[in-house]
Amino acid sequence: MRGTTPTHHRRTTWLGLAAALVLVLLAASGCGGSDSSDEAPQSQAPAAASTAIAEPSAVQKAVADGAELIDVRTPEEFDAGHLRGAQNIDLSAPDFDERIGALDKAASYVIYCASGNRAGAAIQVMSDHGFDDLINGGGFEDLAASGLPTG
Repeated sequence: MRGTTPTHHRRTTWLGLAAALVLVLLAASGCGGSDSSDEAPQSQAPAAASTAIAEPSAVQKAVADGAELIDVRTPEEFDAGHLRGAQNIDLSAPDFDERIGALDKAASYVIYCASGNRAGAAIQVMSDHGFDDLINGGGFEDLAASGLPTG
């Protein structure tokens, strides 16, 4: 038993050092990833900022100014109620990228879902496809309650 204790202690020490090294490497790779993104912070910052949910009054103004409405909920959710004039492009559908790729990148869009989470994800994807004028409208219920017409 006496002979196994030092070996056990050395094994535990090496395992602890190996675990610490892995953590250091993971932390360094995370930092390295953000350092490499320094080349394009301007392209990432607007997309991140645009995923914030807009006030209903800002959405109403955007729609009045001609922004197109995109509902990224499922067809079932859309059929249960949606904003008048909205087109349904389901974020979870396999053809989402293809369908947004067919849209006019120069147009203004208000993207909404049930809460704003899927709209934020859709805005990230659309931004990656070259869309600039994107507003996260948040959730359908809140927009409908603010007075935007439903259809």
